[in-house]
Amino acid sequence: MRVDIWSDVVCPFCYIGKKRLESAAEQAGVELEVYWHSYELDPEAPVKHEQSNTERLAQKYGRTVEEMEEMQQRIAAMAAEEGIEFNWKQANSGNTFDAHRIIHLAQSKGLGNQAEEAFFYTYMTQGLAIGERETVEDVAARIGLDAAEVEYVLDTDTFADFVQHDEKLAREQLKVTGVPFFVFDQRIALAGAQPRDVFIQVFDQVLKTQQETSINQPEDGVVCTDENCEIPDQK
Repeated sequence: MRVDIWSDVVCPFCYIGKKRLESAAEQAGVELEVYWHSYELDPEAPVKHEQSNTERLAQKYGRTVEEMEEMQQRIAAMAAEEGIEFNWKQANSGNTFDAHRIIHLAQSKGLGNQAEEAFFYTYMTQGLAIGERETVEDVAARIGLDAAEVEYVLDTDTFADFVQHDEKLAREQLKVTGVPFFVFDQRIALAGAQPRDVFIQVFDQVLKTQQETSINQPEDGVVCTDENCEIPDQK
């Protein structure tokens, strides 16, 4: 089953969504053909932020550091349920444009899923500065990409048009406002890091019908948006 996924490598819900999707597919016995698409949450971000993520987000959204710490602890707990170690105190966000370009390079070699996983792990678990060239090169080497080819991509604008095309398609045609965003079989759209049973329901729907073009997003889906990346307040 084909699945197109729009995500950003600094979005914890994208990593959580990836794990839940894979777990649901294994449970349902569905083989996935995944295509990753770029979605920069902050295209104007510097290579590396000088402040910690907690301090930066608190300042940006007018909240206290304590409030942001509590929110990130909740996300980390959600991630842990999916086997993800989210070291939010060490995580260093930054510009993800080069990471997206390397993901496209990897995808052209049949390594897109490995690249996405490696970038998620590097940012969320290892806490490395995701926008720094050294980090990007390390991830590329880790998944077996040719060093000379990686150098060429980073020294030029190669795959820049792929990133820009993905983002234009997301915003102008699919009306994506947050990630992760999934499109199944090029017909059924689903937003957010949904529970496994929701993914399984979508698998069933894809297999049973050729007429559906979209489904509603369940209320409990969580996404990162251009403005924020947090668990909504529980009512």
